[in-house]
Amino acid sequence: MIKVEANCSSRMTDEMMRQVQGMGVEYLAANFIGDDASYDGVMRFQERAARYGLKIGNAGCPQLQKCPSIHLGKPDRDEWIDRYNEFTRALGKAGIGINYIAWQPNGIFRSRVDVGRYNHGQKSFICDMDEINARPIANDREYGEEEIWENFRYFCERALPVCEEAGVKLALHPNDPPVACLGGVHSLIYNTECYRRAFELVDQNPYLTMKMCIGCWLESDEFGNLAEDIKEFAAEDKISIVHFRNVSGTMPYFEETLLEDGKADMYSIMKQLVDCGFDGFLNIDHPFFEEDGRTMSEMSAAYFTGYMKALLHMAERKL
Repeated sequence: MIKVEANCSSRMTDEMMRQVQGMGVEYLAANFIGDDASYDGVMRFQERAARYGLKIGNAGCPQLQKCPSIHLGKPDRDEWIDRYNEFTRALGKAGIGINYIAWQPNGIFRSRVDVGRYNHGQKSFICDMDEINARPIANDREYGEEEIWENFRYFCERALPVCEEAGVKLALHPNDPPVACLGGVHSLIYNTECYRRAFELVDQNPYLTMKMCIGCWLESDEFGNLAEDIKEFAAEDKISIVHFRNVSGTMPYFEETLLEDGKADMYSIMKQLVDCGFDGFLNIDHPFFEEDGRTMSEMSAAYFTGYMKALLHMAERKL
């Protein structure tokens, strides 16, 4: 069963919860901020959401899921892995079955938030790889492929046993944009073969899954065959979450667009998810921004979600 969810943070107001309830969405994908990333913080938020008929489908903590100390193997990484594991235990105790991980110590890379050619005069993420590749390295030095994979192995050996104990799966997001190296750090997941390598590294442990970001597949002609990848990984029960997003084209330049405006036929992608029996959570990724270019527009997010729900209903009814 595909379960539609809305993105939020633990700072979400009651009014915002009421608006999500009004969209007929039952689940939240929640990022827990600061002190909220604790059992007490999770329970407070969960209890507040329940008043609006909302459930937390999956969760993360930005400080932990994109942690440079863990991803780059810094001297204090064990302390941060312990904190990650404590958050996993808190989610398990609260009955939330998925925790996020994104091996992006410097976050996603975009050139700017701006009005472009494909976003109806609104501000969205714009990626220009020529500009990004001209930047200096983002950290103290460069980090190579085998070093990054060794750091991932080190983390998995310490995190996955806790996941099994807590009954919480990890949902691994690709690097964005999906290229071999960003800011002097080799990317962990930038194509389908990287996912296969990650799953093989942990002997196909069912607690390591993917957060399939459709946008990342679309940003590169070399990520993989999206239709075939959906079929393969859905059959293996490796997809926990799908981020549903369209883009204007492939690298070296793209803009994030409305679902109906970009390069991909999003209905055919939704139909493939349904036909292949995807059983997990589905949410939009990045809506447009407010005029300030800093906060994402709630109106835009509602429009994106409604359009996505319509595609899902059509696909489920085979229209």
